[in-house]
Amino acid sequence: MKTTPLTARHRALGAKMVDYAGFEMPVQYSGLVDEHLTVRSKVGIFDLTHMGEFELTGPGALDTINMVASNDASTLQVGEIQYTCLTNERGGIIDDILVYRTEQGFLLVVNAANTAKDYAWIEQHLKPATQLVDRSPELTLIAIQGPKSAALVEEVLDLSVADLKNYTFMKPSYKGVNVLLSRTGYTGEDGFELYFPNSFAEELWDAFLNQGEKYGVKPIGLGARDTLRLEARMPLYGNDIDEDTTPLEAGLGRFVKLQKDFIGREVLLKQKEEGVQRKLVAFTMVDKGIPRQGYPILTLDGQQIGAVTSGTHSPSLDHPIGMGYVPVDSAKPETEIQVRIRKKLARAKIIKGRFLT
Repeated sequence: MKTTPLTARHRALGAKMVDYAGFEMPVQYSGLVDEHLTVRSKVGIFDLTHMGEFELTGPGALDTINMVASNDASTLQVGEIQYTCLTNERGGIIDDILVYRTEQGFLLVVNAANTAKDYAWIEQHLKPATQLVDRSPELTLIAIQGPKSAALVEEVLDLSVADLKNYTFMKPSYKGVNVLLSRTGYTGEDGFELYFPNSFAEELWDAFLNQGEKYGVKPIGLGARDTLRLEARMPLYGNDIDEDTTPLEAGLGRFVKLQKDFIGREVLLKQKEEGVQRKLVAFTMVDKGIPRQGYPILTLDGQQIGAVTSGTHSPSLDHPIGMGYVPVDSAKPETEIQVRIRKKLARAKIIKGRFLT
């Protein structure tokens, strides 16, 4: 397994380590529920160095990203960030990524398990005079998430984030080292991401933990990251979206700009005109039982119509929640469905919007 520059810190903190996308990563420290509620009420720090970062530059950089991705990067100004999907010829999602508009071109942030696949796909479609460089091995990525994250970031970096809007970034320095500081988040809370050279990983990690004591900061593992994103109804690649699901089916249509040309456009244009046959829905359990990935979803009369893609017991709501694909005629909010949990059927209700209001 690969390690990150912070692996020794995780072990010293007593983290339970697991193999995730080929990396040895912390799944939990003090416990999933405790870590989850810390991010909801205070502030948590995450090691996300396993994520991939590509630099795309040159005269053809814009045309390249606009050909491989569903959103329109031409609308981005320097300092802005965009969520988008890499799509295949069938309109399926190769990955969901973030695109940062830099002065030199674009920084692409991709999911850890898809780094090699994404690089090969983009490289295959590079426009002339365009350079694609994998910066992942040289960058550490940590995230500061929670209602007290802004105060902690301001204190550690000695700056103000008042003008740093959501989905934008700035480039401050820390002890003479350039840092890319963005404000996106994957938890449903206010959140910041810091990209910087590996050599400063332990020093910055320690600074956030030490100076964050007054804010109640705790290190957060992948377990709580998953429950946090699910409460915010954010899809997870490999669970809720993959190469056999389209952005329109997954409720990501606002990130698909059909007025421009891109790979898979014709399929998605036809799907939009004809209407999708299935939709990714969110549901809360009515009966007891925790929905897990792969559990069958059925109508009230027992007909199987889909399967759970993500499910957990929500620490914030103290109630089981889940997501899954169902036919459009079964996807309306307030519709009751059933989930087969082991050998029993448990009723659930489809909701509109996020689980947390």
